[in-house]
Amino acid sequence: MSSNTFFIPSVNLMGQGCLQDAVSQIAAYGWRKALIVTDAPLVRTGMVGRIVEMLGEHGVSAVVFDEVKPNPNVANVRAGLALLQQSACDCVISLGGGSPHDCAKGIALVATNGGEISDYEGLDKSAKPQLPLVAINTTAGTASEMTRFCIITDDTRHVKMAIVDKHVTPILSVNDAALMAGMPAALTAATGMDALTHAVEAYVSTAATPITDACALQAMRLISRYLRSAVHNGQDMQAREQMAYAQFLAGMAFNNASLGYVHAMAHQLGGFYDLPHGVCNAILLPHVQAFNARVAAARLGDVAQAMGEEVSALAPAQAAERALQAIRNLSRDVGIPGGVAQLGAKAEDIPVLARNAMKDACGLTNPVQPNFEEVCAIFSAAL
Repeated sequence: MSSNTFFIPSVNLMGQGCLQDAVSQIAAYGWRKALIVTDAPLVRTGMVGRIVEMLGEHGVSAVVFDEVKPNPNVANVRAGLALLQQSACDCVISLGGGSPHDCAKGIALVATNGGEISDYEGLDKSAKPQLPLVAINTTAGTASEMTRFCIITDDTRHVKMAIVDKHVTPILSVNDAALMAGMPAALTAATGMDALTHAVEAYVSTAATPITDACALQAMRLISRYLRSAVHNGQDMQAREQMAYAQFLAGMAFNNASLGYVHAMAHQLGGFYDLPHGVCNAILLPHVQAFNARVAAARLGDVAQAMGEEVSALAPAQAAERALQAIRNLSRDVGIPGGVAQLGAKAEDIPVLARNAMKDACGLTNPVQPNFEEVCAIFSAAL
């Protein structure tokens, strides 16, 4: 029997107001100069300035790199690394959602291992731990603040590189729901559906374990219950807090059971057209699971139950269909578009998207391995 490893940051701070504890903890580690990796919108909100100030009060100085794109690319990593080296920073703090976290992971990894971020595409390609990284989350979805996954776009190939490496796991993750209250409804919806995708894909994954199953099912329960409220009333702090827990649980699940063809395909849409990752996942999720139902119907029945459907009297195939319907209903209720054509995806690009999806590491743990024609058919159905 093969052994399983469970990856998670060594310290994880949760709950409203935990940002203050995080700053104290950063100072206690003994670091003196941080590179804060974030994006321009978060600078405009004043949140970055507030954190720089809080760090300063604890004797930690900071320089800010705020050029992260929604789909961070090789050039972002290169520019952030140059600023880190020129400023002689001894740690990295990412602030935001998946984009700043992924960019920061790339910077911290290359800072100690050298070369280019593209050298680390694939599984555990680095030799040394990255520069210490603290990830402060402002969205409830990607779980990038606590995973060993780092997704960077290679603009020359128009693909998203999946870097899965134990060395990119942050030392400290911070989920303070107070930082999430200002998230716009569309971003709340997209990131929430991203978290649901993580949970479902981890649950039907060939690498699932009893630990990842428990995390995935609880994530699904919380998302089904609280995502609509978080989207429609962003100041509902109970919904925000529960979504922060849900996305973290989903992260614990997929960080260890990995993902499947929803992500393998969504990465191609994002890399090719520069589309929002969570929205691509949400649209693809029911289509890929409809394909998976031939081998994973019982597991999808559990998904339906976790999402509040009564399926005890149904045959596995019918219960699986209920899961797909529950996913579609939640997507619709939070305003996700019906198909990727509405985002600009084109039928003539499907062959190249499908070929690239079949090379994506996330597809390896899908419960059934599709052939090229089947991947094309799923893309077509999702248009």
